[in-house]
Amino acid sequence: MPKIDVCGIPVGDGSPLVLIAGPCVIESEDEALALGRAVRDIAHRLGMPYIFKASFDKANRSSHRSFRGPGLEAGLAVLRRIKAELGVPVLSDVHCVSQVAAAKEVLDVIQIPAFLCRQTDLVCAAAATGVPVNVKKGQFLAPQDVANILAKVREAGGAAMITERGTTFGYHNLVVDMRALPIMRAMGCPVVFDATHSVQLPGAGGASSSGQSQYVPYLARAAAAAGIDALFLEVHFEPSRALSDGPNMLRVDALPGLLAAVLAIDAVVRKYQ
Repeated sequence: MPKIDVCGIPVGDGSPLVLIAGPCVIESEDEALALGRAVRDIAHRLGMPYIFKASFDKANRSSHRSFRGPGLEAGLAVLRRIKAELGVPVLSDVHCVSQVAAAKEVLDVIQIPAFLCRQTDLVCAAAATGVPVNVKKGQFLAPQDVANILAKVREAGGAAMITERGTTFGYHNLVVDMRALPIMRAMGCPVVFDATHSVQLPGAGGASSSGQSQYVPYLARAAAAAGIDALFLEVHFEPSRALSDGPNMLRVDALPGLLAAVLAIDAVVRKYQ
């Protein structure tokens, strides 16, 4: 499997398990910086490579009244500061082709949201920047369908990671098929598991999504046992007051124990592969 280099952090091809974590959306500059610092320090203590993530705009909110974030210009400024002050790579998502040019000047990984993973122009524009791309696999896709996304990325001259984040299972529910992880890995790309969005209950809150964060550790440990290249987690100091995706986010103080367990499982899997 080819590995992807993110500012000197190798992802895939047997490289150490990478943590991609941060708040769902930038709520404020100071809080995003504090969250990034806290997660970075936890990851460093565990010897785990770390990439900070946060959205500058949540364009796919359930309600038009929901908080979306600071927007492109202000959000990228926050991410630039986090990158400089914390010394970590940064990841965020783009929602339209017009955002890509500005995003590539700051981001170390450009993310394609799950709902937009089949938007050819957006995927190709992101891939053409030469910045590594993280494509969230749509809730409506089978893992085999990812081959078409990877073909778009590669033909545009880019390299991609694919993130599993659950598949629609009836109304307001997602289910994770762990077979998807080895299926997608066999396509020759690093595979990321998003343990927090996988417990989301889309639209179950009426004007917002709900979630079952108590199941995040179970899915994260299961994914590590199946084999992944990076673990994606949305974290917050107080998920109950988060402005987006609070019900499926992980408290920062729960992170050390979960990561220690995931790393232990990952070590066993690598030993016997």
